[in-house]
Amino acid sequence: MRIFHSAASLSIISYCAVSIPFVACSSYQDHVEDRKFNHKQLSPKMVSDINLHGVLLWASMGFLMPLGVIAVRMSHREEGGRRKALIYLHFVLQILSVLLATTGAILSIKSFENSFYNNHQRIGLGLYGAIWVQAVAGFLRPHRGNKRRSTWYFVHWILGTVISLVGIINIYTGFSAYRRKMSRSTRLLAILFTAQVSFMAFVYLFQDRWEHIQQQGVILGNIEAPITATASNQQNDQNQKVLVPERCGKRNSLRNLFD
Repeated sequence: MRIFHSAASLSIISYCAVSIPFVACSSYQDHVEDRKFNHKQLSPKMVSDINLHGVLLWASMGFLMPLGVIAVRMSHREEGGRRKALIYLHFVLQILSVLLATTGAILSIKSFENSFYNNHQRIGLGLYGAIWVQAVAGFLRPHRGNKRRSTWYFVHWILGTVISLVGIINIYTGFSAYRRKMSRSTRLLAILFTAQVSFMAFVYLFQDRWEHIQQQGVILGNIEAPITATASNQQNDQNQKVLVPERCGKRNSLRNLFD
């Protein structure tokens, strides 16, 4: 099961890496519609709301949610109190993520013109519904030992991973929409966000290898220990051979004398 999880995770992340460069390319219809909005002068409040919307959704979909996924993945290697602490951390991070995303959704409905003419708005609408389905499913999880537990775990894991990756992709579409609407460069933001996502992906994938690396160290230590013990035993045997008393030559000569 862990091998399947690793293969599926690597496949999904690879798909995300391949898809991201194409997300920045908007359709001709999106470009035409954005040009219509650019003719309107944006008020300072609108600019502030757009910036706040971006920060909220980055904190929710781009940081807290992936961090929660990493936390629950780390809990698989722990036991006892540390395992419970990581599971509770996952719970808290996901709840905060849902609340921030909901705040961003309310802000967009209240302040923006939601005609859903571009991919960013369409993907965002789907994400708003999916994160609440995921949150409710988290509260309704079956107890361990229940027959439905395995099915629930698989669906919860797949849905959570997909939401995190699609949320990251939608942040890139948000950069593109922001650049067109505000006529400002988002290159630096995209570079910083890519570096953050790459680091979190490395930590996520590293969890499977860390236990293997630790086991390699234990195995090497066990191999070196017998070798050292064998060398020590050989040296002790040599010392014992040196200490073995030899037959005295004088005793032999006296016996020969009286024979």
